[in-house]
Amino acid sequence: MIEVGFIIFLFYSNLLMGEFERSGPGARRGIAWAIADVFTAANFGIATIAALIGYALFEFLRKRF
Repeated sequence: MIEVGFIIFLFYSNLLMGEFERSGPGARRGIAWAIADVFTAANFGIATIAALIGYALFEFLRKRF
């Protein structure tokens, strides 16, 4: 569970950092807007699926090597 949570954390931190790059509107609209834009149901679904796939892949590699 810790590995899945960490992958989800990395996913959301990457999305939030993307809002504050030169092309992202986060710098103009503020942190509250960026957080509301990043934390959506669709992003949570993508993060969960990616975390489960990542966890399964790492467990496979741990057992293999």
